[in-house]
Amino acid sequence: MIPETDRRRDDMRAVVLVPVLKNARASRAAQPEAAPAPQRSEEARLEEAIGLARAIDLEVVQGLIVQVSQPRPATLMGTGKMGEIKALLDQHDAGLVIVDHPLTPVQQRNLEKEWNAKVIDRTGLILEIFGRRASTKEGTLQVDLAHLNYQKGRLVRSWTHLERQRGGAGFMGGPGETQIEADRRLLQERIVKLERELEQVVRTRQLHRAKRRKVPHPIVALVGYTNAGKSTLFNRMTGAGVLAEDMLFATLDPTLRRMKLPHGRTVILSDTVGFISDLPTHLVAAFRATLEEVLEADLILHVRDMSDPDNAAQSADVMRILSDLGIDEKEREARIIEVWNKIDRLDPEAHDAMAERASGRDNIMAVSAITGEGVDALLAEIARRLSGVLTETTVAIPADKLALVSWVYENAIVDERRDQEDGSVELDVRLSESQAAALERRLGNGPKPEKEDWER
Repeated sequence: MIPETDRRRDDMRAVVLVPVLKNARASRAAQPEAAPAPQRSEEARLEEAIGLARAIDLEVVQGLIVQVSQPRPATLMGTGKMGEIKALLDQHDAGLVIVDHPLTPVQQRNLEKEWNAKVIDRTGLILEIFGRRASTKEGTLQVDLAHLNYQKGRLVRSWTHLERQRGGAGFMGGPGETQIEADRRLLQERIVKLERELEQVVRTRQLHRAKRRKVPHPIVALVGYTNAGKSTLFNRMTGAGVLAEDMLFATLDPTLRRMKLPHGRTVILSDTVGFISDLPTHLVAAFRATLEEVLEADLILHVRDMSDPDNAAQSADVMRILSDLGIDEKEREARIIEVWNKIDRLDPEAHDAMAERASGRDNIMAVSAITGEGVDALLAEIARRLSGVLTETTVAIPADKLALVSWVYENAIVDERRDQEDGSVELDVRLSESQAAALERRLGNGPKPEKEDWER
């Protein structure tokens, strides 16, 4: 660890580096042309990395794309490039370097020694942002767990006394536990404790979901790349006041709100954390309790920023994470609607062309969450998709309408029946929206049914 006296004073001034590995380019070029994976441009990677840095209020004094012909195990990049960056740090009096690439603990330590500045890689930067954004106990637990798993292999950076020994038998001591072993053990104990607490969070979420299933409200989840406009669309559709800013990872903790569809049906809309490329695997694992809300959703709205030139690569990253969560291709067709957002940012010709492309497809809706264009059509499509979704509810049939019991058995799935002392019957049922509306009318809770409806 660099002593504070030797470190530059202003750690809030940062230089952002985007290493581009030439051998990675060669491997992509060697891929078969049949199914080329969308690739993010170097400029877009740099812009995103700068956006991540600014999301935690850092002053980015310089952003650079660094060509790396042969990655070095000790420092990633060559000595010439390291010298250029050191001169740049001196010029701007910057005390922080952000490397938009995974760094090994050895590389991170060596770069800090060479530049006499703090160095963090992409994973560390994302963890810093998540730590700032976490506002609930659940979010804090998930961030802490991911951060400890990240730090487990980097203890060498944080201590200068890691070779000291303590313990052992006898008065004079002897070979015992080194300090780094003790620190790792304490770290592992903390990780186990957090995992247990998160298990309780998972159980609590499962109980909440079980309660929601007893209420006939389907769940619609918003997913998408970070800063795609999910929270703005969420506010437009629900009237909620969720934080919506032009900022990466403005939303971290999931938010759920009730929403009325055009024909009066109530659904629950869920806003989730935004996805990003190269999301650390242990971060995905830590946030699984949150991401399970997506798995439980009846319908998923994949929000895309169509004004971003790299939206195809962003979409591929989102689909990859959904696939990792367990949503396969068959489910995608039935459960996912692509929402092409921010069409208001396009020039008139591109706007009209995109609206034309989306108009003939049921699984794509072109909208602008800012202006409201296309949102009514999106709500109508959600209502159409959910019209056949079975929902769970409990129906109380009074003693004077017991004739309806046979109708319920014929038109719905009855999970449990409870005969009450007053002669009424309680039924736990699963039924569609149209069946629920028909039952409400028969119970006298809705408009009087037409004659042919009674006959059905």
